[in-house]
Amino acid sequence: MNPLYTVAQIRAIEQAAALALPPGALMQRAGQVGAQAALSLLPAPPAQTKVLLLAGPGNNGGDALEMAAHLAHAGAAVSVWMGDTARGLSQERQLALARAQASPARFEERGAAAIASTDWDLVVDGLFGIGLERPLTGELRHITEAVNQLTCPVLALDVPSGLNADTGAIVGLDGIAVRASHTVTFIGDKPGLHTCDGRDYAGTVQVACLDIDARHFPPAKAHLNGSGFFARQLRARRQNTHKGSFGNVAVLGGAHGMTGAPILSARSALFSGAGRVYIAFADSAPAYDSGQPELMCRLASDFDFNSATLVVGPGLGSTHHARNLLARAIGSDSALLLDADALNLMAAEPELQAALAQRSMPTVLTPHPLEAARLLGIAVGAVQADRLAAARQLAAQMGLTVVLKGSGSVIAAANGSVVINTTGNPALATAGTGDVLSGLGGALLAQGWPAWEAALGAVWLHGLAADDLVRQGAGPLGLTAGELIPAIRLAINRLLQRSNSH
Repeated sequence: MNPLYTVAQIRAIEQAAALALPPGALMQRAGQVGAQAALSLLPAPPAQTKVLLLAGPGNNGGDALEMAAHLAHAGAAVSVWMGDTARGLSQERQLALARAQASPARFEERGAAAIASTDWDLVVDGLFGIGLERPLTGELRHITEAVNQLTCPVLALDVPSGLNADTGAIVGLDGIAVRASHTVTFIGDKPGLHTCDGRDYAGTVQVACLDIDARHFPPAKAHLNGSGFFARQLRARRQNTHKGSFGNVAVLGGAHGMTGAPILSARSALFSGAGRVYIAFADSAPAYDSGQPELMCRLASDFDFNSATLVVGPGLGSTHHARNLLARAIGSDSALLLDADALNLMAAEPELQAALAQRSMPTVLTPHPLEAARLLGIAVGAVQADRLAAARQLAAQMGLTVVLKGSGSVIAAANGSVVINTTGNPALATAGTGDVLSGLGGALLAQGWPAWEAALGAVWLHGLAADDLVRQGAGPLGLTAGELIPAIRLAINRLLQRSNSH
């Protein structure tokens, strides 16, 4: 289980660890780890490479200066660009500067234009770490723009400069951040590296704990998602079973002109292991789904909502009839997953939200940022500015499990626990993929998975299927939601075999 720590937690861990160590020990360790990471990224032996290190005024810059000395002694042609050093420097950073100055490293006085025009083999971002609170401006902005134009690998130390380590948002309304291909993050992993803009700017993340004793680390309230959270729910199926052993799913949606959404959701539920799958259409129901005749089409008005796990919202519409169907579903004794139009109807009616908060059966909400903003009564920008806080607030407000979709989907429980998903890619940014996710989540609930594990498993498997398809060349451009469905089936069965082979 990969824990995630806030900036405040990291600072407390660092301060506690430093009390038992010689001055500058953690900075020296960070410099050594960073140098090792840099050497692994060089395309040729160090003596044949040119490396630029950007050293800011704080301890993050000190880490870069320690690296500069190591890389220069290893034979690389090292250039160091230093930011504003007018303010007081820590003793540790002064010692690191002295070591860099005593090494063969050269100190770069040229500006952004010269940096952009040089053929570097690697750039190391040590401008700012976790403490940046203001957007990068002036010369620092120009330097960042220059680095982002380069085609060589860029290694960020701790956090790409300009990125909020807690939220993954770029600092400032018109802010800018270093776009790193790799990040080596110190002491513990940070949420902001894995959600919102984090995945675009942090690249591949390596965690270096700097040999800090485990007793200094508090229990984490946030983690990265992984199969270890939910794989125990996947059990080998007994021979002596039947379709009723694996639950019923009913997808409630499909208003006029929107029948594709519930069909995608229902097909996903079927391919994800549910025993029987119904589509309860808000308007007139077709006789059957010609592409998947195993699905049973019904009229929602006539369907018994207590007879199946309910997936409500795909193509449901916003009519008064749709609202009444949603109210019936909320009042049922069935496990429930709400998505799409169901969330928009709820956002407009506090009575529905109050009824939802009173449910005792497993319940999951899967909003995208705009739907979450409507439910919270805030702007979508505020949701994206702190995705973890928004997901936590919504889960606590409703007393249930919430999946805030997006890059680095955030799964939040009512008790404040959050998990950031690690699978998925831009291929999922196409119509219908959310419907496929809802059907997968409904199928896991129908098979007896608790709401928390069902949400974690659904999001992880959904993203894994997209990753598998991209590796096979089926994306990211042009991947369709329907293609995810058989890929999800393969991913589930692969995980089942692995889980039951131990």
